[in-house]
Amino acid sequence: MSNVPLMPKATAVWLVDNTALSFEQIGDFCKLHPLEVKGIADGEVAQGIKGLDPISTGQLSRDEITLAEKDHNRRLRLLDPKVRLPEQKKRRGPRYTPVSRRHDRPNAILWLLRNHAELKDAQIIRLVGTTKATIQSIRDRSHWNSPQLSPMDPVTLGLCSQIDLDLEVQRAAKDRPAVVGQEDRGATLLPADVTTGHDEHEDEAPKGRESLDLETVFAKLGGSKKNEAEDDED
Repeated sequence: MSNVPLMPKATAVWLVDNTALSFEQIGDFCKLHPLEVKGIADGEVAQGIKGLDPISTGQLSRDEITLAEKDHNRRLRLLDPKVRLPEQKKRRGPRYTPVSRRHDRPNAILWLLRNHAELKDAQIIRLVGTTKATIQSIRDRSHWNSPQLSPMDPVTLGLCSQIDLDLEVQRAAKDRPAVVGQEDRGATLLPADVTTGHDEHEDEAPKGRESLDLETVFAKLGGSKKNEAEDDED
């Protein structure tokens, strides 16, 4: 049995308008993000959707709502349905977008490309129901209406739910490459004890050169003195 009420967004609209339940309680019952419920209360989401009374449809009791209004930590419980409907198989494919919202899709795509560049084209297609060609044209600014586009949140436009957006962002985060480790950072500075230390061979080399240079100098001096003495004898 599914624990999602019938027409969850319409049910959320009714609960926002007719009860004192918190956004978290309504979101938990209708399986919507609390921010999406807040958007319904502010009139930014679900515009034009008529509220569905969950009491008349047998999904909630008045007593259950009253108890939840007194205790905001209490979760609403969905009543057992009197008629059990067969579960519908999920249909794979692009998300269906109402005709009245299709002109908002390019703005939503632009918003996703700017704010969630990590999303793949397939994920954007699932969120707003578009095509790869449209995404590419908006990305490279070759879209026919590119100068007039302005980034707009697809959740605010009603093209997808906040839960779906968060789920796709989390999936994209898992596919990100791992952070480069210490061994892949390239050459690093050597420790101070290595750069400032003296090499034994380096200390020995100057001594050897110094002794060699002194012998050469004295030999030359000795030779010059001998030549001067010979000149004096002559």
